[in-house]
Amino acid sequence: MKPIHKSSKLLNVCYDIRGPVLDRAKQMEDEGQRIIKLNIGNPAPFGFLAPEEIMQDMARHLPQASGYTDSKGLFAARKAIMHYTQEKLIPAVGVEDIYIGNGVSELIVMSMQALLDAGDEVLLPAPDYPLWTAAVTLSGGTAVHYMCDEQQNWYPDIDDIRRKITPNTRAMVIINPNNPTGAVYPDEVLRELVAVAREYGLILFADEIYDKVLFDGVTHTSIASMAPDLFVVTMNGLSKNYRSAGFRAGWMVVSGDKSMAKDYIEGLNMLASMRLCANAPGQHAIQTALGGYQSIDDLVAPTGRLARQRDLAWRMLNDMPGVSCVKPQGALYMFPKLDRKMYPVEDDQQLILELLNEQRVLLVQGSGFNWHEPDHFRVVFLPNTDDLEEAMGRIGRFLDGYRSRHAIAV
Repeated sequence: MKPIHKSSKLLNVCYDIRGPVLDRAKQMEDEGQRIIKLNIGNPAPFGFLAPEEIMQDMARHLPQASGYTDSKGLFAARKAIMHYTQEKLIPAVGVEDIYIGNGVSELIVMSMQALLDAGDEVLLPAPDYPLWTAAVTLSGGTAVHYMCDEQQNWYPDIDDIRRKITPNTRAMVIINPNNPTGAVYPDEVLRELVAVAREYGLILFADEIYDKVLFDGVTHTSIASMAPDLFVVTMNGLSKNYRSAGFRAGWMVVSGDKSMAKDYIEGLNMLASMRLCANAPGQHAIQTALGGYQSIDDLVAPTGRLARQRDLAWRMLNDMPGVSCVKPQGALYMFPKLDRKMYPVEDDQQLILELLNEQRVLLVQGSGFNWHEPDHFRVVFLPNTDDLEEAMGRIGRFLDGYRSRHAIAV
């Protein structure tokens, strides 16, 4: 029998958040070593559990959750999402404009599969959440990365976006609050992005999964609320705001001018029907989550656990020689930079692997987020303060050793 190879469609698809460095971490754990994991935004292992009322409501509805739901999702859940879009001032959204998925991840892939043909281009931020790039590639499209400016709080570089638009550009993806940088875009930046989309007739895809994870009094504006005349697809869900990643309850909302998107929406309906439905128990959590007490507000308050952990990690990173980090205003991550004069890294994945082997701390390299230079890495600040302080200390010791080795080599 001939060797069985993966599809050629996967040749340029990569998702390094769960890549070869993680494989090494699993091997080390199998050997009995304890790894401090700062690599993935999964709240539950760090003690951030779903609110009790959500779990109770899911359990209460389990007897009614063993069959298929409507392919777009339970009516009550979609109605609650519709009310949430009204709170966010997103225009022209009815129940039929809402699709519930097995997390936003499924819906990202579905939205790209329904849109793209070979040669179509999609503008994506650099750095990005890599599933977006993977979904574009897997769908036959071409991912074109526009730069986000670290010197300007990681906001999108509007001039760079304009330079990268071609006749093949179909859409632009906005990740706000941003993963991996923690940036939250102010209204003036969002208005510029809308203006570009309006000028070139682009679809806007808005990934807003962290829209309640906000610090320092920062507020979040849905970009769809600023674009009633454009076709906008907005993604959100329970995974982060409600610490319910395992429930796989996400949603996608189409809004604005849908008159030119009837065929695309038909494609979305077709793909939603093909997967039958999203998991029913998770859907039963949505109405309670959106209408209940918003416990995330306590966690992101100045004295809340997430805010304290963010402040600790940010301070300790910036205290390390040759490391600088923009303070995140949202999400669960920060994206520090290494001074290349002090850390002449050529392969950032190798750097992260060496850190894992030497100090048993697991991170993701910047190139895993489609960053163009080997000088960044992403830190997840979900561990409690004791573990986070220990992890930062280990990273600092590793970087001290790296600088010493490089000085000797010179």
